[in-house]
Amino acid sequence: MPQDPHPPYLSPEYKSTVLRAPARPFVAPKLDPEAVELVDPVYGHTPVGELDHDLTRQHPGEPLGERIIVTGRLLDSDGKPVRRALIEVWQANAAGRYAHPGDQHPAPLDPNFTGAGRCLTDDEGRYRFVTIKPGAYPWRNHHNAWRPAHIHFSVFGTQFTQRLITQMYFPGDPLFPYDPIMQSVRDPEARERMVARFDLDTTEPEWALGYQWDIVIRGEA
Repeated sequence: MPQDPHPPYLSPEYKSTVLRAPARPFVAPKLDPEAVELVDPVYGHTPVGELDHDLTRQHPGEPLGERIIVTGRLLDSDGKPVRRALIEVWQANAAGRYAHPGDQHPAPLDPNFTGAGRCLTDDEGRYRFVTIKPGAYPWRNHHNAWRPAHIHFSVFGTQFTQRLITQMYFPGDPLFPYDPIMQSVRDPEARERMVARFDLDTTEPEWALGYQWDIVIRGEA
């Protein structure tokens, strides 16, 4: 039988799941769906801006690191494009540090890189971000624990109650076998779908390397 492509809520090697995983059976709340939409958090109080998708142009200077383009399509289980969907990303800088007070990793912050962006998919379900390739960073889950380079993605459906959060990795990272978060996805094919592919057609000469990564928000794949 094929393995479940989704990781279990409790993955003991990924230590924080011990505290986060539910210890009792789920009880479905009796809520009015329309009322829930009114009280759920709204991410962003302004329209998506012209430079929100370009994380390298949000400050006066150029950020340090390897400039990259990440693009792909947002699809449903039938392969149809999901149009005008909100996609958000956040990531560490090239030194492997987040622009967040909670990150005390002794790596330099970059004053020209905040590490967050967003865009809307077009009529073909395509998104596009320009950013800096993030660095690996230590995370104290176990002895000598380092996270592979990755970008966090948040994908919204037609309402804010429909949200998928996932991570995109880069091909050939030697840290894959040592990362309990990635290894919590036990199906090898599902793990492979989390890895972007280098794409020469997306790459822009003398400017930025390109990566393609499609997101399927429903279905087995």
